[in-house]
Amino acid sequence: MKPRLNYSEVAPKALTAMLGLERYAANSGLEYSLYELVKTRASQINGCAYCLDMHTKDARKAGETEQRLYALSAWKETPFYTERERAALAWTEALTLISGNNVPDSLYEATSKYFDEGEMVALTMAIIAINGWNRLAISFRTVPGSYEPQ
Repeated sequence: MKPRLNYSEVAPKALTAMLGLERYAANSGLEYSLYELVKTRASQINGCAYCLDMHTKDARKAGETEQRLYALSAWKETPFYTERERAALAWTEALTLISGNNVPDSLYEATSKYFDEGEMVALTMAIIAINGWNRLAISFRTVPGSYEPQ
């Protein structure tokens, strides 16, 4: 795979804007483990190899288990996730696949049982951010494999 262009060099102001959204989401108070699960699940749905490589490495470094990472695409079928994590994953899937579901009221109500209003905004912004990063990496063919956790 050959990268198409380096968007951070071509449009540094665009990168700065994306990083601002990422900083907001990262510092919003959501649990880091939940945050990484959300980023990994959206990246699975979108088929973003670069982001999958990055976020599974970050999650492992932070103590996430291999079992939970391997089973993430089948989270509904496993007992490995908390109810709060399940709510976040359902919200992630709905927002990532928004054109096919319109995010029903019933899902909002179910998710808001586990997240207060501020957390709902933070979770939604985290999902918006990762979907944006996925689209950048996929569109410009960011090559996976080179990322190393800080």
